[in-house]
Amino acid sequence: MNVAHNVRRGRTFFPDRPAILFEGRPVSYRDLDETSSRVANVLSAMGIRRGDRVALYVPNIPAFPIAYLGILKLGAIAVSINSIFKAQEVAFILNDSQSRVLFTTAELDEALGELDCPALERRLRVDRGLHRLIDPASSEFRTVEMEANDPALLLYTSGTTGFPKGATLSHGNVVSNTWSVVHHAGYRPEDRLLLFLPLFHVFGQNFIMNACFLAGSTLVLHQRFVPDQVLESITRDQVTMFFGVPSVYIALLNLLDSPPPGSGEGWVGALSSIRYWFSAAATMPQEISRRWTERFGRPICEGYGLTETSPFAAYNHDFRHKFGSVGTPVENFEIRIVDEDDQEVPTGTLGEIAIKGPGVMLGYWNREDDTRAAIRNGWFHSGDIGSMDDEGYVFIVDRVKDMINRSGFKVWPAEVEQLLYTHPAVKEVAVYAVPDAESGEAVAAAVVLRDGQSVTSAEIIDYCRSRLAVYKAPSRVDFVSELPKNPTGKILKRVLRERAAQQPAARG
Repeated sequence: MNVAHNVRRGRTFFPDRPAILFEGRPVSYRDLDETSSRVANVLSAMGIRRGDRVALYVPNIPAFPIAYLGILKLGAIAVSINSIFKAQEVAFILNDSQSRVLFTTAELDEALGELDCPALERRLRVDRGLHRLIDPASSEFRTVEMEANDPALLLYTSGTTGFPKGATLSHGNVVSNTWSVVHHAGYRPEDRLLLFLPLFHVFGQNFIMNACFLAGSTLVLHQRFVPDQVLESITRDQVTMFFGVPSVYIALLNLLDSPPPGSGEGWVGALSSIRYWFSAAATMPQEISRRWTERFGRPICEGYGLTETSPFAAYNHDFRHKFGSVGTPVENFEIRIVDEDDQEVPTGTLGEIAIKGPGVMLGYWNREDDTRAAIRNGWFHSGDIGSMDDEGYVFIVDRVKDMINRSGFKVWPAEVEQLLYTHPAVKEVAVYAVPDAESGEAVAAAVVLRDGQSVTSAEIIDYCRSRLAVYKAPSRVDFVSELPKNPTGKILKRVLRERAAQQPAARG
């Protein structure tokens, strides 16, 4: 077993098909297999062996999958590092993982400067001189066979509440998970999958890239989400499957009313090649999902999972789709809703989502206490609050840490956000807690308005008070030009809380 067997399979059946299409330049399955084998041979010559850690501090360019597959072929462990991290953050992960080699780009490498990382032996620039390094190496390499429980990947959590932890995913975790993705989402060899989500993140890496290679499909790779460029690529490259997070779909809905460049038609016609839409990584507001379905005649399929579950754990099926749900557990997974004593709660009752299945990580790298706290009796405790209906469909309410305690009453930000998305002036919104001397915590909202729209904070508050219990309505509304997001598109409520503490509320 080895995650990298996917590319050998692709080469066997589709040697000349583009495995990757990047800025109009194809990389065939034959080329991907041979180039990644050269990387494996070079690493082997450096003394890298099975179980050694090799880090990737690389943006969304073809060098990422090439180096990644070479690392895995050798039986080493690929350590993914967020490409927007700075030197101190990179050094922490390199030291925590004890990585011996770092793949990066010239630009990123120069910004790092000197690093105090005793275990690090080599820094290899993938955009300058890589081919001079690997071309002399053999294009043949016998992929090392691994056991299901052998570590394959270290994917570090975002670290918003402390130092990041390395979720350790095994070859068995990733192989089983990507097979489930291909089965449930229905990837086909002739499909072209759009990927602008970051490759260092589990969503882009496993759900899209690794599953794409398993299916023998083509990965249409972008460095980031730039709406006009992405929409043009969909038409030019005949993309058939689209993957995003809720903020991406919100941005697209606001863009789709304008005609594409050089065309009198709307963007909807330009998207006709896409047969499948998918969203994950954050809760999709029901209003956004409904608007999208009304416009395109088919829903955005949704899934659920976390870095610690490889990530795919639940799927909202296209043949039986329920608005507002992330679906039912995928094959060989179990999900239950539990209380603070880990006891299962009655149907429809809120509790923490616990997950059991072949995608659950081995644990956090060198963090036994954190692992024991997260995985209890084989069940991974997600930190997400939700409920389950009588057909096994899971509905996520919010993250435990995002819950607002207002005078002893629980306020779930997602509920308030769902309502605010129905307001005609609201383009995007985030609801979060701010300290309050009287109630402990108060409800705050950061709102991005639609172009040409105007509304006051008092009107937003009244809109909520007339439709929700008064204690759930925001007492503070700030109008902002954009919401802070991480590279996957998740809204950073931590940043909003920090900003709110530094400035008085805006009044409209």
